[in-house]
Amino acid sequence: MAQVCLLGEPESDLRYELLSRETAREALSTYELREPYANSLALDTVSIGAAVSLLNDLNWYLVRFVRTALVQSDSVSETEWLSRELATAIRDGEVAPEETGTLLQVYGVEDGRPEDAVFVEREGEWTPEREGYDDVLVVRVTESEFDG
Repeated sequence: MAQVCLLGEPESDLRYELLSRETAREALSTYELREPYANSLALDTVSIGAAVSLLNDLNWYLVRFVRTALVQSDSVSETEWLSRELATAIRDGEVAPEETGTLLQVYGVEDGRPEDAVFVEREGEWTPEREGYDDVLVVRVTESEFDG
């Protein structure tokens, strides 16, 4: 099983923007939608492949209303998310799941809102923390995202 989480752009109401448009509403109609963070939308899919396929179907809306699209799969990590680019690379067999987890984007979560993302390189089993935040959202990223 895999999860998708879309973090909305600050100036948009993500749920409204997606569900007010027929094509996006139809693509999302078979899923139970949640809002784990402020201005976000999350849902469960059967696999990383299904998650990436859904993101591809929603791409027109993602580039307009979504700050970040994330995928989480228990086969990779039970607590950390994958960037869309990394999830696609894993699905396509370009990257092995066990080769991920070194390059991270870490958001501080304040009042249920992910903000102030920083890139960090993990050494060993260290779990990132962000001082001054209620929680953290850890996202595994590709080398090009990390460097870019």
